[in-house]
Amino acid sequence: MSTDPLSKQAFGVCYYPEQWPESRWPTDAKMMREGGIDFVRIGEFAWSTLEPEPGQYQFDWLERAIDVLAAEGLKVILGTPTPTPPKWLVDRLPGMLPVSKEGQVRGFGARRHYCFSSLEYRNECARIVRELAIRFGKNDAIVAWQTDNEYGCHKTVLSYSASALQGFRGWLKSKYGSVDKLNEAWKNVFWSMTYRSFDEVELPVGAVTETNPIHRLEFHRYSSDQVAAFNAVQTEIIREHSPGRAVAHNFMGKFFDFDHYELSKDLDIASWDTYPLGFLSREIGDPELLERYFGIGDPDFGAFHHDLYRTCGQLRNGSPNGRWWVMEQQPYGPINWGNYNPNPHKGAGRLWIWEAFAAGAEVISFFRWRQPHFGQEQMHEGLLLPDGRPNFGYDLCKQVSAELEELQAAPSNNRADVALVFDYESQWMLGYQPHGADVSHFDTVFRYYRALRRTGVNVDVVPATAEAIQERKLVLVPMLMTIDADFASALKYCGAHVLAGPWTGAKTREFAIPPNLAPGELQSLIDIKVRRVETRPKGFPIPIQDGKSFEGWREFLETGHGVDVDQETEDGWPAIVRCGPVTYVAGRLSDVGLDGLIRSRLTEVGVTWHNLPADVRVRENGNTRFVFNYGQQRAEISDLLGENGSQMIEPAGVRYLQI
Repeated sequence: MSTDPLSKQAFGVCYYPEQWPESRWPTDAKMMREGGIDFVRIGEFAWSTLEPEPGQYQFDWLERAIDVLAAEGLKVILGTPTPTPPKWLVDRLPGMLPVSKEGQVRGFGARRHYCFSSLEYRNECARIVRELAIRFGKNDAIVAWQTDNEYGCHKTVLSYSASALQGFRGWLKSKYGSVDKLNEAWKNVFWSMTYRSFDEVELPVGAVTETNPIHRLEFHRYSSDQVAAFNAVQTEIIREHSPGRAVAHNFMGKFFDFDHYELSKDLDIASWDTYPLGFLSREIGDPELLERYFGIGDPDFGAFHHDLYRTCGQLRNGSPNGRWWVMEQQPYGPINWGNYNPNPHKGAGRLWIWEAFAAGAEVISFFRWRQPHFGQEQMHEGLLLPDGRPNFGYDLCKQVSAELEELQAAPSNNRADVALVFDYESQWMLGYQPHGADVSHFDTVFRYYRALRRTGVNVDVVPATAEAIQERKLVLVPMLMTIDADFASALKYCGAHVLAGPWTGAKTREFAIPPNLAPGELQSLIDIKVRRVETRPKGFPIPIQDGKSFEGWREFLETGHGVDVDQETEDGWPAIVRCGPVTYVAGRLSDVGLDGLIRSRLTEVGVTWHNLPADVRVRENGNTRFVFNYGQQRAEISDLLGENGSQMIEPAGVRYLQI
C-alpha cells in the first residue's frame, strides 16, 4: 500500500450497501466494474448499523460488502461514520448537540448533529474509528479513508453550546495568558467592554447590537481550530492502525466557515463535492447567469474550487504532486436540494467530468450509485434508477472511461505561472464588517478569477504564504484583509508582478485599522494610504477616465514617493497606481476594466493568454489542451485548435488536443 499519487485518472462512486439487500451486492459490484469504475466509497453514514447498541459492534456485514467489491477488483475508500451519531449516543450525551445562535438545540433526526467542541463526542468518535481501523486497517481492498463527511455542512461549524463556551475561554487563556492582554488586544475600552477574568467572556451572540468584531473573529478562529482538532483525532488513529493508506476529506462548494488550508495539512487527499446545477441556482443566484448557463452550470464556479482544492491537496507534502479528488460528482441528472433541479443539457455531464480531470483530479467519484426510493435524498439521481437499472449517468461513465483509456490521461498538477490568493480569515472578517451589502472576500477574489479564466491561463488558488507565491510570474492579492511583515517581504522578493487591492492590508490581526492606515504592511512595497472608503448600491458606478468604472467599492488614496498614477476616476482620485512591479487597484473594477488590467499585466510578465469567445474556457494539463464550451450556442475556436479538425465546438462541448 502507498499514499503516493495515482499514475492514471479514474472513476469512483459513492455506495451504500447497508441500504440494499445483500443479495444485490454482487450485481452492483459487477456493474461497477463493467461501467468503468475503480474506486468505491462506503460507510460514512452507517454508524447505527455498525453499532446498533452501545459497544455491540456489527462489522461482519461491512467486511462482506468489502469482499464483494474486492472480488470485482474494486478499491475501497472507507468513510468514518461520525457525521451520523446514533440515537442512543445522543440520548446518552445530550450535551454533544450543536446549538444555534438563537439558542436552539439542533437535535437528532437528520445528520451532522454534533458540536465540534464536545470533547465527550470527540472521544466517542475516536472509539468507533479505532475499532474500525483495527478491524479493517490492513485489509488489502482498502486503499484510502475518508474522515467524516462534509465538515460544517448545515451551518454546524459555529455552535453556541456550553462546550463551545468552555472551550473558547480556555483557548483565549492559552492564547493571551492574562485577561489584561486580551483587553488591550481587543481594545475593550470601547463601549466599556473590559473583562476582569476569562470567565466573564461570553460567546459573541445574543447582544443588543453587533458585538466587538475581534471577539467574533477570535470565536471563529477558535471554532475553525476545533474542526481541525476533530479531524486530527481520526487521522492519527487511522495512520496508526492502517499504514500506507491515504486519508481524505470531502469539502464543499462556496463553504468557508473553517480554514481548509489548515485542516488540509493533515490530509493525503483533498477532495470536494461538486453539483454544478445546484450551485448555479443556489450559490451563484444571478438571474442573468442562470438563464445564460441553464442546464450546464457556471463556467468558473466549479473551476475555482478545483484550483483551490488542488492546492489543499499539496499542503501535507508541500509539493505540486499532491493529491485531490472529486469525491461527489453530480450524476448526469437532477439533484434534490437546489432551488430548482433541472435536467442537465446534453453533454453537460461530460463537460463537468473533463473540466475536473483537466484540472488534475486523480479520481472523480459519482454521487451516488443508485437513486434511493426512500429517505431525504430520494429525488437525487444516481448512476442507477431506483429499480436498479442503468440511468443516463451510467452510460456516461462508460463513455468517458473509454475516452480516458484512449487519451491515457494522467493527473498533472504543474505549478501555474499565476497565483490568486484566497484567504479564509478575510472571508470571515468581511462577513463581520463588509461596509457594503454586496461585499465579500470570495466575491471579490472570484471576480479576479473569472477575469483570469476569460484569458485561458492556468491559475492556482493559494493561501497567503511565502511558499505559495514562489516561482510565479503574476500574484494577485485582492481584499486580503491582513498582511504581516513576513508576507509583505515575501511579496516584495518573490520576483513576480503583484496586483493588489482593493482593501488589501486593511486590518491588523486584531481586527483594527493599521496605525499607519491601510494597506498596512503593503506600504513597504508601494507608498500609498487609504484615507476613505465608500460603497454604493448597483446603478451608481464611479467612472474612470478611460470609460471604465468602479462598481460598488472605491477607495480614496494618498500617493507617496515613487508611485505613478496609471488611471484616475473622473472626479480626480487615483484609481490604479503602480510602483515598479506592484500595482494597486483602489476599487472594484468593472469586468471590462478588470479584463484590460489583467491582460496588460499577463502580457508584461510574459504569460501567454487567449482572447476567448464569451462562454469558452481553456485548461492546459501537461501536454494536453482542453477546450470547454459552457454556452448554449456553437463557438468558433480555430485559434485554440490550429489545424486539428473542426474549428467549431458544440454547446456543452469538450475538445482536447496535444500541444
